[in-house]
Amino acid sequence: MFTPQGPTFRELAVQALSSVEHGYDLLAPKFDHTPFRTPDSFLRSAARVLKRIGPFESGLDLCCGTGAGMDVLRTVCRERVTGVDISAGMLAVARQGRSAARTSAGGPTAAWVRGDARALPFGPAFDLVVSFGAFGHFLPRELPGLFAQVHSVLRPGGRFAFPIVAPARPGSRGYWALLGFDTAMRVRNAVWRPPFVMYYRDFRLGDVRRELVRAGFAVDLYALPEFGRRSDGSPRCRMVVATRPE
Repeated sequence: MFTPQGPTFRELAVQALSSVEHGYDLLAPKFDHTPFRTPDSFLRSAARVLKRIGPFESGLDLCCGTGAGMDVLRTVCRERVTGVDISAGMLAVARQGRSAARTSAGGPTAAWVRGDARALPFGPAFDLVVSFGAFGHFLPRELPGLFAQVHSVLRPGGRFAFPIVAPARPGSRGYWALLGFDTAMRVRNAVWRPPFVMYYRDFRLGDVRRELVRAGFAVDLYALPEFGRRSDGSPRCRMVVATRPE
């Protein structure tokens, strides 16, 4: 994890004791050299699903970070793509980095907007909203409002798409690693302010699907076969595609 290009342990500790916004401002210059960036394999799989149900005119990357998901939007959107994130530092890296450079070579126009996903500064202007790896930063009680915000910025017939990984098998190495991480974050937030919300074990498919339906979406699931299946035969990873009805 601690590669020469990535953050030091001290830098990560300082980030973890900050707010979510300021923590990502600090991490931004080295974020793409950490395991926190969504792997290219997930981005490629998501793009394949979206190509099957696209193309789209305009797309929004929700909590875009340094812009990796914007590359997915550029493959399926013809007119314009927008990234929104609460961290000015992450947006600065996105504007200056390889994602911004690709825009100059052609394809849909790109814009970068600083904003809170819980209060999006847009009207119903998008045909597609995607998000990668950001939902652990929202508490379960925030999901209804978050999904309502996404619904409000989609045009009728628009799609909200994101990958979701099945929970680790109880007793497995991944299970204990996630449990330990969540426990550490809860202890940190109990004794330190401001809080740093990152609880990925709380984002479960059943709860997510229920809240999407309550927000007015019709929900479809697409297996991502590249990531294999669990012992019960269910996919390890799915693409959730929620549609705002016409």
